[in-house]
Amino acid sequence: MNRFILNETSYHGAGAISAIVTEAQGRGFKKALVCSDPDLIKFGVTKKVTDLLDGASLAYEIFSEIKPNPTIENVQAGVEAFKAAGADYIIAIGGGSSMDTAKAIGIIINNPEFADVRSLEGVAPTTKACVPIIAVPTTAGTAAEVTINYVITDVEKNRKMVCVDPHDIPIVAVVDPDMMSTMSKSLTAATGMDALTHAIEGYITKGAWELSDMFHLKAIEIISRSLRGAVENTPEGREDMALGQYVAGMGFSNVGLGIVHSMAHPLGALYDTPHGVANAIILPVVMKYNAEATGEKYRDIAKAMGVKGTETMTQEEYRAAAIEAVRKLGEDVGIPADLKDIVKPEDIPFLAQSAYDDACRPGNPRDTSVEEIAELYKSML
Repeated sequence: MNRFILNETSYHGAGAISAIVTEAQGRGFKKALVCSDPDLIKFGVTKKVTDLLDGASLAYEIFSEIKPNPTIENVQAGVEAFKAAGADYIIAIGGGSSMDTAKAIGIIINNPEFADVRSLEGVAPTTKACVPIIAVPTTAGTAAEVTINYVITDVEKNRKMVCVDPHDIPIVAVVDPDMMSTMSKSLTAATGMDALTHAIEGYITKGAWELSDMFHLKAIEIISRSLRGAVENTPEGREDMALGQYVAGMGFSNVGLGIVHSMAHPLGALYDTPHGVANAIILPVVMKYNAEATGEKYRDIAKAMGVKGTETMTQEEYRAAAIEAVRKLGEDVGIPADLKDIVKPEDIPFLAQSAYDDACRPGNPRDTSVEEIAELYKSML
């Protein structure tokens, strides 16, 4: 039996944020805790939403104690802020950090027996849906607005906790490319490659099936044709990337990922490496490692990325073509070629063990080991 979970409602396209007022009023919400990070507040991105709330006389308080890799302490502070505000719903504005923090807050508020944030790691047996969340992404990458996943950093243990919970999905996603227009080129590139990693890992993961394959192949097609334009801030590139990353999220949220993500997570926890950058560097290397366990799927990936003549290629040729297309896209948008400026060789044993223990690892199409993961890290230095 396969299960598929998506938002109750999603809005897409320029100006979609206007639907936030309609949804809040229609659902009878009284007061929002607006979760957004300090930079988005500083540069007026959050204000695009709060102006709408002000215009409709909808009450809210802002919570901004959110780091790029949100921590247990951020979540705990958010839970207290929600209670103090007397809020009854959350509007999460930002990238994965804001939305992940909001999910953890919402779960704990309605499932107080999980107040110890560490108890949420893995598949926590929560019993109640989280506080209603309206998710407004400002990056085109994580797709946290449509997934049942969130990631919180345990600073004390230098590790990221991957939490998977059907009860945490936002009830409404508002995917407005205008909210993404202030992203820098580097952030656009990193989050876009994160989205591509979601699509490719979701397509080849052990849990993949026909329904998820449909989403992932379409996402690969959209992302590969639009990311370069989005980095140059073209309206078409921004709008396509907003859609492509969401479509990828519709798929991978329901079937899982693989060791690209499990290897990227410890880099974020230990070095605060941007998640998309880590994924982008690791993806072509792990694709080569996984190739023998993927059947003919790399032919489909290569074709979706615009490679010509895949129908007449040998297995070796189309696999190499898919990997090269990914590598070239990363190069074109400015992703570093390796991990030599990120990883300290003496940390590799810790990184490899952390990656092996990560919740994404079991979905990898090829069974692996701590030793093999360590060799993959070493190959990128």
